[in-house]
Amino acid sequence: MSRFCGSIEKEYGLPTVALSNENIVSFGIDGHAKYSTGMPLRFVGMPYPFTGLSEEKLKNYLNGTDNVTGKPLMQAIIDALTLPIKESEWPGEPAPEPRLLKPDTEDNLQRLFKDKGWTDYNPVILPTEEKVKRMLEGTSHAPDELVKKEAGTFGTQRPFTVEKIAIIAVMAGAKPEYFPVILALSSQVPYMDSTTSSSRMVLINGPIREEIGVNSGIGALGPNAEANSVIGRSMVLIHKIIQGYKEGVSGFSSLSNPILYNNLTIAENEENLPEGWKPFHVQKGFKPEQSTLTVFFGWNFVNCSGSVVEHYAPQLMMRDFTRVLAATSGATLIMDPSVANLLMETQGFKTKEAFHEWLAKNAEMPARQYWANSIVSGMQGPTGAKDYKDIPEERMVNHMSNPKMINTVVVGGKTASVWFISDFMAGMPVSIDAWR
Repeated sequence: MSRFCGSIEKEYGLPTVALSNENIVSFGIDGHAKYSTGMPLRFVGMPYPFTGLSEEKLKNYLNGTDNVTGKPLMQAIIDALTLPIKESEWPGEPAPEPRLLKPDTEDNLQRLFKDKGWTDYNPVILPTEEKVKRMLEGTSHAPDELVKKEAGTFGTQRPFTVEKIAIIAVMAGAKPEYFPVILALSSQVPYMDSTTSSSRMVLINGPIREEIGVNSGIGALGPNAEANSVIGRSMVLIHKIIQGYKEGVSGFSSLSNPILYNNLTIAENEENLPEGWKPFHVQKGFKPEQSTLTVFFGWNFVNCSGSVVEHYAPQLMMRDFTRVLAATSGATLIMDPSVANLLMETQGFKTKEAFHEWLAKNAEMPARQYWANSIVSGMQGPTGAKDYKDIPEERMVNHMSNPKMINTVVVGGKTASVWFISDFMAGMPVSIDAWR
């Protein structure tokens, strides 16, 4: 919200005030001014949560008081738009961290890193100058080269260099040959955050999978391969150190998500794709010989609870499982090569795209369930066609009508015909080769 309000003030010169939940006001005021435009942005605060509450309760919020100033809410909005900015509202510069820490014992340094929020609370490899120098040998890019400026939560200014990512790669336990992948991963910050239990997935395609040993076969989704584990962990550290994520300060995920421990870091099993099924990065316009990284974002991740059975075609099971996904979201199916081959050979889906077209046409959920989703009712409800909203509650409605929002990733060791379905939405693949 602070980003959008700041853009309105900056681009159109219109005074703007952000109406937000009381739990994130402090970050909005402090973080926006320090790391975004450098200008104060005024907030007023409402109680939280407000989802699922009656219209009467919400009106009481509007007729109540601002949680920031204690004034009546509407008066607080008017004052925030019209009163001059006070000197106390201008932020000070964030204190810079020293490039080098003073020598100390390993135990003390491990404790310092944890206290600073620089770890995932597991021990890290201490990033000595010698180790960082070795990591930098994994790329042709200069240590002081700027990777990105708008790296903070919601796109605020937190510039970082190649050397800073080398430090994080060392801390995560990476080998120098992993470094181009981790640099590509860092270029995708800020990673999406939410107050809901969202999570992320990292997909690696192309020759680098084999070069550095990213697991795409047996046990690919588990803690069974060094490259997957370390690259996934580096994303956690980038999120905390570079993006500046701190729970309760710059992030407010109510439950969070266990997938965030490793960010579901996998490679596609390109060698075992059915004939006619293209690797994910090739679908998006890259050549097979190019190596890419894609970050996905979503909430739900559902196991098929067994393997495919002969009397119920796999696409029918997958269609049924889409009912647990958030309406209006995308879908990403992660399936064993044996399932992909069943879909191609037995069910006649000659390409991933053909399967996505079928799923988009056939995925349905009851209208009651569709409109009960707060994202749908909040964002589509005000503009939705009245005749669509007034259909019977039990009528089945199509909730995933855009096949371009559906993705299939083939992963696994062909030991069982299993799959996962998720509502993960894919970002665009980025080049790993550019960071070699």
